[in-house]
Order: sequence, then structure tokens, then C-alpha cells
Amino acid sequence: MSAEIRALEPKALWNKFADLNAVPRPSKKEERIIQFMKNFGNNLGLETVEDEVGNVIISKPATKGMEDRKPIVMQSHLDMVHQKNNDTIFDFDVQGIEMIIEGDWVKAKGTTLGADNGLGVATIMAILESDTIAHPALEALFTIDEETGMTGAKGLKGGLLKGKILLNLDTEEDDEIGVGCAGGIDVTATREYKEEETPEFKVGYSISVKGLQGGHSGMQIHEGLGNANKIMNRVLFDGFENFGLRISEIDGGSLRNAIPRESNATVAVDTVHEAAFNFEMTQLSETIKKEFKTMEPDLEIIVSKIVTPEKIMDLGVQEGLTRAIYAALNGVYRMSADIPELVETSNNIARVIVKDGHIKIGCLTRSSVESSKLDLANTLRATFELTGCEVEFTGDYPGWAPNMDSNILKIMVPIYERLNNGGKPHVAACHAGLECGILGQNYPEMDMISFGPNIKGAHSPDERAQISSAQKYWKFVLEILENIPKT
Repeated sequence: MSAEIRALEPKALWNKFADLNAVPRPSKKEERIIQFMKNFGNNLGLETVEDEVGNVIISKPATKGMEDRKPIVMQSHLDMVHQKNNDTIFDFDVQGIEMIIEGDWVKAKGTTLGADNGLGVATIMAILESDTIAHPALEALFTIDEETGMTGAKGLKGGLLKGKILLNLDTEEDDEIGVGCAGGIDVTATREYKEEETPEFKVGYSISVKGLQGGHSGMQIHEGLGNANKIMNRVLFDGFENFGLRISEIDGGSLRNAIPRESNATVAVDTVHEAAFNFEMTQLSETIKKEFKTMEPDLEIIVSKIVTPEKIMDLGVQEGLTRAIYAALNGVYRMSADIPELVETSNNIARVIVKDGHIKIGCLTRSSVESSKLDLANTLRATFELTGCEVEFTGDYPGWAPNMDSNILKIMVPIYERLNNGGKPHVAACHAGLECGILGQNYPEMDMISFGPNIKGAHSPDERAQISSAQKYWKFVLEILENIPKT
């Protein structure tokens, strides 16, 4: 199928994307993709450097006639989110992404596609390689670890870049020009508990929540998608309240920036309550599925009898845990009062692990307002501390404040309108975490903008990139490069 992908227009873009997707590039394991990018730049005879944290910067002089234009930085991140369907056998550490075409879309076989942010990286690679595309002096900035910590952007030192305008290619709607984004903070609750021997009169059950869509915990947090951790906790809470269900293990969710699609729990219930428990679980499952039938038509809640687990949680800790997860906010906390339809502040309960005497709950809290972000983080902290957890804040990164007076914005809007028969772009801030806010701390005078092609289902195995949109986006990129203003 790689040959079919490479035949798509614009070939320069899709060929570089195919090259990129052949290289494993998980967050925090970017050694191979870093070397790949360094080889790419060096083979072109361009100045190529790796900074002390692993970002790669490739510099290319202006094309003839463009020497008097403002120098620019084109920026995308090298890492990708790794998610796969439960029945997909795939090793992200060693395998390249297997791509397929479905109508007007490119997607992957049961895994994330890596269009976020691989199409941005491929765009820049195609421009670096071309000897026909007009552009001013160009610095290509390829950052690492955007998806799990923004450590590349955080580690980029001031003074390395000379560009005056930054084009971030990490937006996922082709009619949107991004001028701001949310910041974020990781909220992690942990505690230890004593395990008890499971009484002989109890029998074991497994509970699985699966079939949810998942998705981007920023861009899609307002869509009403199911969160597997919240649904699982609802089931466990009901089982405990009505039948004395006891928890042995929970393993729910995966990455903080992905809405959790699956959760699995091992529990024990009294033998005397088995029939009533199974009846109640069937009824509750149908109720929950009915609630989510529009957004999550493939939701499954499966309750199966298994070998009785040897250990269960301390009763008091279990009671506190289920109540805390029930009380902890998941979803939208506040909409923006200044920008219509923009989520200002939200939280994703991304990960719940209960095993071998240890509890760990991982959340990602986002906001475009720093005070609101801390307010929600403290709300979560208080909720979990009330049940005896220790709570840690890590990975804090700032938002990107909108600049509606941006000079590059004033150039891009009329170009978009001309290319799209007068159609106006949606100039907006987004609820995702872009690197612009962080980069702006060391480069405060740099004029920044973000845009990209249509990408749907990012951070999930449903991720797909629209072919026709990539063509529209590519023309937009080339026109922007030609119209960068003079110094």
C-alpha cells in the first residue's frame, strides 16, 4: 500500500510522509527518528544540528529573489501517539506504520496514523528537499516529545533560531488558523493500600469496558465521548453499593493526552449474590450503552466469571477510591467567556491503575487561562487527598496567548480567501497544547501562527488524514512562503 500512498498528490508531501512513517518514533524513544532527520539534512548538504535535548534544526538559505524577506522557522514535532486496537498485533518500537487508503482518507491498519504531526514534518522535509519551491531563509525546527511532556520545546534555548516568523504546522482543521492554545499540567494521585485475602465465600469476575472511540483529550474533550475510567468506576461503585463487590485490580486507559478507550478490572462478589449481581450488571450495562448510543455505538461492558482472585483491596481504601473517581471532574470545567465555542479549562482522567497494593491515577488538566488551570488542578488535588492520596503536579507548560494583531495572520487570511473563492478561515485558539506558548518564552518577539490539513481521530486508532485537504493545505503553504514580507 506504500506505493499507493506515494502516488497521491501532492507527491512531494506524501512521499516524505511515507518515508517518515517507516521509522518508529514513540515519544521519549526518538533516537531513530532524530538520526533519520540528521541524515536527511546532511544528505541535502544543509546545515544540520541537534541541540542538547534532541531537537533537530536544519537551515536552508533563501531561494533566488527571496533573500530580502524575513527569515522564517517552520516547526513540527517528531514523536507520535501510540495507540492500537485491542485485537491489533503491532510493536510500535520496531514496526513502521502500515497505511491504507479509504476513499478520501489515509489511515492505518488498527493503529494511530502519525499524521499528528507527521504531515507537518513531511511538509517541511519536502520544502527542504525541493529546488523549485520559493521561500525565504528557512530554519526547520523538529522538536521531540511533544505528546508526553513538551520537553523538546521546553529545552530549546534562546538564541539558536534567527527566524522572525514561526509557522507551526500542528493544527488539524484546514479552515482554521491558530493564534492561541491551552497550557496543561499533569495531576497524579498515588497511595498504597493493604491487600486482604479473598474470603472463601466470594467468586471472581472480570469486567471490561471496551469499544469506545477514544480521541484527543484536548480537541475532543467537549464532544461527549465516553471515558472508560469513568464508566468502569460507575460499574464498580454500583456493584459495591448493592452487592459488596470488592476490587482486586484495575487497569484503565493509557496516555494522558488520549481519552481512555478501554478499562479492565478483576473483582470478587459474594456467592450468595451472584444471580442478582449478574442481573444488575446486565441492566446497568444496557442503561449506560443507551446513554452513549449516539456517540459510542460500539461500547461494550462485559462481565465474565473467572477464577477467584487471591487478594482484594482494603475495604476502606476501596470505598474512598471509587468515591474519589466518581467525584473527580472529567470533561469541560469552563468554556471561554472571550472566544465563542472555545473550551477554556478541562480535565481528562486518563489512567487508573490498582494493583499489588498501589494506586495510581493520572490526569491531564488543560486551560488557556493559567489561574483556571491551577484552580481545576487544585480541585482534583483536594478530591484525591480527601481519600488519602498523595497528589503531585508535574509537566506544567504555558498556554499561547492569542495575538489578533499578528502580521503573519494579516498576510495569511487574504491568501486563504483568494485560494478558497472568498471563503473565510476560522481564526481561533484551540484547546490542544501546541508548542508555540513554550517557544515564545525564549523567543518573545517571534510572530507565531499555526495551521494544517484535516486530521480526524488523532490519538486514537481511528486517526485519519484527508487527501483532498492535504492538497488544499499544500497550496496554502506554498502561497504563504511566496508572500513572506520583506525585512
